[in-house]
Order: sequence, then structure tokens, then C-alpha cells
Amino acid sequence: MKPNSLLLSLLFISQFVLSQKNSLTFADSLKTKSYKYLDEKIEEFETDSSKARVYLYVYLQKAKQEKNWNEIVNGYQNLMHAAPEKYRSRYADSIVLAAKKTGDNAIIGSSYLTKGIVYYSLKRHKQALDNYIIANNYISRTDNEYLTYKLKYHIALVKYYLGYYDEAISLLTQCVSHFKKNASQPYLNSLHSLGLCYNRQGNYGHVTEINTLGLQECKNLGIQKLEVYFIHSEGINEYYKKDYASSIKKIQSSIEDLKHKKDFGNESVGYFYIGKDYWAFGKFEMAIPYFKKVDYLFNTKGYIRPDLREMYELLINYYKTKDNPKLQLYYIDQLLKADRVLNETFKYLVGKINKEYQTQELLLEKEKIQLLLNKKNSNYSVLIVFTSFLFLSFLFLTFRYYRNRKLYKKNYDELMQKSNIAEENKPRHRSEKPAILDINPDTVALILKQLEKFEKEKKFLEKDMNLSKLSTAFNSNPRYLSNIIRHYRDKVFTEYINDLRIDFVIELLQIDKKARLFTNKALADEAGFSSTQLFVNVFKAKTGMPTAFFIEHIKKEKLF
Repeated sequence: MKPNSLLLSLLFISQFVLSQKNSLTFADSLKTKSYKYLDEKIEEFETDSSKARVYLYVYLQKAKQEKNWNEIVNGYQNLMHAAPEKYRSRYADSIVLAAKKTGDNAIIGSSYLTKGIVYYSLKRHKQALDNYIIANNYISRTDNEYLTYKLKYHIALVKYYLGYYDEAISLLTQCVSHFKKNASQPYLNSLHSLGLCYNRQGNYGHVTEINTLGLQECKNLGIQKLEVYFIHSEGINEYYKKDYASSIKKIQSSIEDLKHKKDFGNESVGYFYIGKDYWAFGKFEMAIPYFKKVDYLFNTKGYIRPDLREMYELLINYYKTKDNPKLQLYYIDQLLKADRVLNETFKYLVGKINKEYQTQELLLEKEKIQLLLNKKNSNYSVLIVFTSFLFLSFLFLTFRYYRNRKLYKKNYDELMQKSNIAEENKPRHRSEKPAILDINPDTVALILKQLEKFEKEKKFLEKDMNLSKLSTAFNSNPRYLSNIIRHYRDKVFTEYINDLRIDFVIELLQIDKKARLFTNKALADEAGFSSTQLFVNVFKAKTGMPTAFFIEHIKKEKLF
């Protein structure tokens, strides 16, 4: 090495050592600063991680040295928000551990809520809900209204994802009303989510009103960073209003911002609806790249939800018409994979998923295509395989049809037998049950009497009936009402309401000849269900048969 080069190297090393020493000295001097000062600096350098890092580090180290568990929680929260996505769940674990040391129900509940939110942002919905439930156990013991409504908001997001739109709307309406007075950003988030729920219910005009209000409120409150979500929401809404060109324009204008925010969930949904817009125009080649982006995010992030699976059905049929069995096979595999993920997450919503391509049919179709690809050079072999496939399909479908008919008939006979003796054996809910120790017996008696009146007057047929509304009508505590229903009716609230509605439909079909001509949609509306699919699923789960089978046999038995 030349002397000049050696000199430069030594100079560089000495400068590096000096800078590290200065850095440590600077960090030590910051420990004398207040938490408020450090917090302000962290916020100031929010977009510059290199400058924020030292303040984040000092904040946590200062709290640990002082054994200040409240501030240790805040320190880990600061680090979590600044950390890359893959490390956030680790910091969330540390937040929970530190929060438990405080012994404060509000802080512990908030830590579990934070952990749930992290999982939800990663679209790990089962873990998110588990943590929300734990959070509720702690938060319900406090009088912290902010945390109470923050939890309601995130529970509403889970209900939206599950398809319980009425229940989500009820919670979000409460959140909008509360946060409007107390917290600007949660207010706007609640307003945006409320619009998404109304979109899924088909109330597109109301969605536009909410998105217009949201954009105006973003300006009024100076929170422009949330405008993208209302624009994105309206773009999706315009797809349903068949204004495809405007839908494409709005969603495309929001995509880059969503990518910058690393919101891959809304990014994926945006790609899906742009693809659907082009598909509606008949521009399939322009739609497919967007569908492929949705598929890419499914592969890399694991994100899928029930409405997005339609993309795979479109691609399977498209490549079938293009005589491209390789891509057809790939998208069948992807659809099967998506259904497995959804079925695991939505164990009680499997019926929503099995649409045009049921699992068994997909597996048979996959086998057929695989055989055709393996033996494509032999026309004779292909013919044999295809004929065998058709024959086996016919045998399978015939067997399944008669097996299901036999099972449905057994379930029907049992149901009718129970129905015939129901009046003679009405359950005496209270007398057969021990008292609830933590609820005043007079309160229990009053609520049971109100429930009997509620059932007799068929108030459960109201579409927007939920625990909050019913407890208000009874002038009762929702927790008391829920516990009494669980104890004396042996059901959670949703199951209790759904069972009453199904019993009503069964009785209606038995006594009303005209009702037997109703569609499932008409029956769902009559019974107060929020959607036809929910009614169909609940009816089959309770009776063990589809509505069509039940009506068919009722007609056979009734001679008038």
C-alpha cells in the first residue's frame, strides 16, 4: 500500500471511531431529556429512520434504566411503528410483556389490542381476533372510552371481513358518532369502513355520500393522508354503479399511495376491481395483468378474501376458451389453495365459498386436465380418459345426489317430528337451570319475561336486530343480556336470533301455501336476514337440508 493510501485509511478509521464515540456521547446526553422531548423528536424524524433511530433507542433505554414500565410500553410501541413489517409482531409481544408488568388493565388491554391490530395488518385474521378478545377482557374492566370504541372499531373490521355487515354497521355507526367529537383520524377511519360495509350491502348511493363527506372532512381536519382511502372506496363503488371508466381512473390514482403505505390488502383489492372494470368492457387482455397482480400478492403475502376468489374462476374459464390447459391447471390449483385458506379462516362460512367450482369438482377437473396433458400425443388415450372421466363423474354425482337426498329426508322426518310435539314440550328455560350468581335474580326474571315477549311478538324479524339494540330496548346491560341468553337459551346471541328466524320460516312454510312459492331472497327478507346467502347457510346448518328440499316435501305432504 502506498504511503498516501495508508494515511488516508488511518484517517478514515480514526474519523469512524470518533464519530461512533460522538454518537454514544450524544445518546448519553439525550437520556437527561424528558420523554416528551424524545417523543417530539421521534415524530419530527418520522420519515428519516436514520435520524429517528437514536431517539427511539434512547427512549427505550432510558425507560428500562428507570424501570418505568409505562414508558417501556411506549418505547416498544415507537419501535414497532418504525420497524419493518416482518418485525412488528415481535415488538408487539414485547409490548404485551411490558404492559403486564404495569398491572394496569387499560395498558394491558391496549397492548393486546395493538398486537391484534398488527396481526390484522398482516391479514392474519384468526390471531387478530384472538387478541381482540383478550383485549376486551381487560378493557371492559376500565372506563376508558377511547379504548372501548377503538376495540369496537377493530371488531367491526373483523365482522366486515366475515360478511356480518349489519353487525359491523351497528358498531361503526357508534364509532363514527363517538370519534367525531374526540379523535379525528379514528373518526375518518370509521367513516371509511362504514362506506365499505354499505357497498357490500348494495347501498351504492349512500356509499358515495359517505365518501364525499370523508374527502371533505379530510380537508377540514387537515388529514390529507387519508383521502386516498375514500378515493379508492369510491372507485370500487363506481364499478358497482357500472361507471367503469371512472372506477379505473379513481382506483389507479390511489394505487401508488397504497403501495407507499405498504397497504397490500387495499392494493390487491384495487387491482381486482380494475381487472373487473376491464373485464366488464370485454377487454380481457387488459384485465389479466391486474388479476395476476392479485395472484402475486396472494402468493407473496397470503392475502385473499371471498370476493377476490372470483378472479380465479374468471381466469379458469378464460384459459379454457383459449385452449391453454397449463394456465387453466395453474389457476385451478390457485383457486383450491385460496379455498383452503378461506375455509380455514371461515369455518362457519364455507357455504359462501363453494360457488361455481366446488372443491370436489375442481379436483376431478384437475385430474382430467393432468391426464390430458400427460397423454396429449395419443388421441385414443385422451378419448378413453375423457370417457372414463365422464362416466366416473356421472357415478359420483349420482351417488352424491341420492346420498344427500337420503340424508335430507332423514333430517326432514326428524325436524317434522320435533315440530309436531314442540307445543307439548316447550322448554322451561329458567326452571331447569341454576341461577346466574353474578346477576340479580329480579333482573334475570325481568329479562326472561322481556325475551318471552320479544319472541312472542316476533321482534327478531327486524333486519337490524343486534345485541346492542335489544339491550337498549330492554333497558339492560348488553353483557347481562348476552349471559342470560347463553345461560337460559344455551346459545350465543347471533345463534339465538338466527334460530328464532329459521323456526319462523319453518312454521311459515308449513301454514302458508303462498310462502312456498317464495324465492330464498324473499324468505330471507321475510325472516330479517341481512343477506340471502346467510339465510341459506343458516337454514341448512339448522335443518340439515336446503330450503328447496324442505319446501318440496312440505308440498307433498300438504294437499291444499
